[in-house]
Amino acid sequence: MNSRERLQATLNHQQPDRVCLDLGATWVTGISATAYARLRSALGLPDEPPKVHEPYQLLGFVDEDVRQALGVDVVGLWGRSTIFGFKNEGWKPWQMQDGTKVQISKQFEYIEESNGDILVYPKGDRTAKPSGRLPKGGYYFDAILRQQPIDEDNLDPNDWADSFSEFDDEDLAHFEKEAEKVQQESDYGLVMNFGQGGIGDIAFVPGENLIEPKGLRDPNLWYEYLLMEPEYIMGIYELQTQAAIRNMELLHQAVGEKLDAIILSGTDFGGQNSLLVSPDLFRSLWKPFYQRMNDWVHKNTSWKTFFHTDGAIDPIMEDFIECGVDIINPVQCSAEGMEAQGFKDKYGDRIVVWGGGIDTQQTLPFGTPDEVYQEVSERIRIFNRGGGFVFNNIHNIQAPTPPENMLSMFKAVKDSYSG
Repeated sequence: MNSRERLQATLNHQQPDRVCLDLGATWVTGISATAYARLRSALGLPDEPPKVHEPYQLLGFVDEDVRQALGVDVVGLWGRSTIFGFKNEGWKPWQMQDGTKVQISKQFEYIEESNGDILVYPKGDRTAKPSGRLPKGGYYFDAILRQQPIDEDNLDPNDWADSFSEFDDEDLAHFEKEAEKVQQESDYGLVMNFGQGGIGDIAFVPGENLIEPKGLRDPNLWYEYLLMEPEYIMGIYELQTQAAIRNMELLHQAVGEKLDAIILSGTDFGGQNSLLVSPDLFRSLWKPFYQRMNDWVHKNTSWKTFFHTDGAIDPIMEDFIECGVDIINPVQCSAEGMEAQGFKDKYGDRIVVWGGGIDTQQTLPFGTPDEVYQEVSERIRIFNRGGGFVFNNIHNIQAPTPPENMLSMFKAVKDSYSG
């Protein structure tokens, strides 16, 4: 099998010739630019400053020489704009707070405060209020709250309309060109970093990409309004669902069946020990909209739908399956009720696991190389049985991760090929 065939077999719950491997195809299966620089060095590859192509989480773009060295099977189709609204056009040198030298978009505009915090401007516009903060010594940006006064007697979902823009001709030409390039010049599988179906994704509620976000933008109030003003919230979800389906229509016209999967949602529903919302609330406020988006994809394309949610989500797993989700990521095995063997036994023949391969909270950053090797080997043994498993770390590889642990992880993956 080549990589594309391997991914397609995996997504159809067929046993591939070996486990399918992803590193960096999506914004939830990637690697910190700091860790990526160490990985390149550990692999003996040229010392080139990583490209920070996802600035919110400071993720490094995985280059072709790394993909070849590790045997990666899937790449991502990315939009032109970042979460902060500026485009990844041109690159300039920048230095991370830990000293790692990287490249970042020329449209990345920021100021450094006297305490060492870095503030980033939306759309690279220095006349706007900053929308993101990287604390000194931090590994990710945090959203800056820019909540305008709310008239609770006149709540209008249309205040959110500028958050749901339609793909323009340049976007579509970009998607068409990049998808065709992957199809013609490689045998990689291809996943679209879409995410526009992530209704209620708390990471995007503050509107980091907007100059002046309108409507409810306070994450704390957002959770209150789920109960206090459900009609208002559902009005926003309706606007977003309509926009997501329209953009999928345009995307399909541009790329056709060249995609193997599309990330519809990155909304997190689980914490370490429990859900963030009740099952009943999920079923009333989210499930109907997810059903519509999944139905559109399955009716009109051959794509598989990919949903990301961290945490203890076992109480709503049947709901994800019922509303048509094909792929779940990352399967946080350390969370309550998410133990690997039990998850595979209950759901493995009905939903693809993309992730789940190694704990990035403890084992990968803080364990020994042998502990990493053993955990990876065990997860592959469990999840890859009968297909339906794309190996990846549980969410992104974190900045402090030792290179020897990353090498041990990929050695365990390669050793599984003959196991």
